Amino acid sequence: MNAVAIVKELEHKREQARFGGGQARINVQHDKGKLTARERLEVLLDPDSFEEYDMFMEHRCTNFGMENNKVPGDGVVTGQGTINGRLVFVYSQDFTVLGGSLSENNAKKICKVQDMAMRMGAPIIGLNDSGGARIQEGVDSLAGFAEIFQRNVLASGVIPQISVIMGPCAGGAVYSPALTDFTIMVRGSSYMFVTGPDVVKTVTHEEITQEELGGADVHGTHTGVADMVYDNDIEALLQVRRLVNFLPLSNREKAPMRPTEDPADRVEMGLNTVIPDNANKPYDMFEVLRRVVDEEDFFEVCPNYAKNIIVGFARMEGNTVGFVANQPMELAGCLDIDASRKAARFVRFCDAFNIPIVTLVDVPGFLPGSSQEHNGIIRHGAKLLYAYAEATVPKITVITRKAYGGAYIVMGSKHLRNDINYAWPSAEIAVMGPAGAVEIIFKGKFKGKEDMDAAVESYRDNFASPFAAASRGYLDDVIRPQNTRWRICRALATLRNKQLDNPSKRHDNLPL
Repeated sequence: MNAVAIVKELEHKREQARFGGGQARINVQHDKGKLTARERLEVLLDPDSFEEYDMFMEHRCTNFGMENNKVPGDGVVTGQGTINGRLVFVYSQDFTVLGGSLSENNAKKICKVQDMAMRMGAPIIGLNDSGGARIQEGVDSLAGFAEIFQRNVLASGVIPQISVIMGPCAGGAVYSPALTDFTIMVRGSSYMFVTGPDVVKTVTHEEITQEELGGADVHGTHTGVADMVYDNDIEALLQVRRLVNFLPLSNREKAPMRPTEDPADRVEMGLNTVIPDNANKPYDMFEVLRRVVDEEDFFEVCPNYAKNIIVGFARMEGNTVGFVANQPMELAGCLDIDASRKAARFVRFCDAFNIPIVTLVDVPGFLPGSSQEHNGIIRHGAKLLYAYAEATVPKITVITRKAYGGAYIVMGSKHLRNDINYAWPSAEIAVMGPAGAVEIIFKGKFKGKEDMDAAVESYRDNFASPFAAASRGYLDDVIRPQNTRWRICRALATLRNKQLDNPSKRHDNLPL
């Protein structure tokens, strides 16, 4: 075979691989409003940056006539590329080839890019669209899943891992996304569940659809399995690009710095009036966040789950910062089981990847009730306490209004090795609200409402005031709300070279 023929054969094989399961199946994918595996990579990665690995790899199965059903690539596209010029490794499952099912060699391709991502110190992004294990390969397919899971665990806290669910994800396939740092779903076309509707019906006699059982909105709102939910493939992939821009390539590096013209010493007079005169009236913590961060640019994580707490990424003087903030508009900002888990996971991610944590506190306590107690609020609340206590990155807290009881402690208090703690003059720091405290202390001793009101004001001034906490060194300063941005910026600059190590141990025992 001459050189020209060899080149033609190469191009033919490449074209065959690029076509996946063929035009008819590609059309079906498009009819469902879904991009193909390769089209998704074109949106996710910088133009012409994708370098593919193992394009010609095929399965080795000879059972059930599979030797006559081979497609180059075997249902997954793997390789490397860049996002805004920064290296990432990717795999994109191809539903047009045997439903994107996982085979032995399919798994080897994924494991290869996982291993390379670890060696190079770069994020791994998985685009999931698969019918699950390839049944024809039996235990070999299950072994492939296990190999992927093992690498997910070893990579945890070393490189960012992002999973994008863009189609079905069922059975064993759901556990790899669950092990990664961020899981993103597409509304109307993706779902995740361990056992599907048919199995549920057989075992429990419950009639339920795929969407009701494990659709994007279910996981984005009720379970918290999905960190973000978007309306279509393109929006989801563009938001992944935005997320990656906030993150370091690995735990050995710092997040990228983005130049900004937003001055660090910007004074925000609007913050002086954001707290209502009525202490029981809510306000929107997003208003505080937007006024504090660079260019009002805030990337929220889990926006529709546990709305009583806000977590996400922003920049201060161009540097990535993780924000945790109570939201008085939801459940008065109380901590509950879901909020504790959500915030704890986010704090631990930031700590693993050297991202400073800024906490904005307005919390009246933990949500009371038998449902919370019986479902383990004690242990779940302990997760948030544990996350803050073990974190060694720079930690800054600003108390805007209420910080009561145990919730004060777990929300980045000075007592959990927090570096710099501020409070606004409107802050109240106490075991409980002044009215409740006075009722307990002076039970049955008031002659009338005037006496009680006077006692409440006295308690607020002498015990709940931020100056009481400051006098004991629990606050570093009481600051004007208008100066919050530049005080945080200055604190972050001070803490830039912070060094703190936890005791040597095999691993911790987080209260799961």
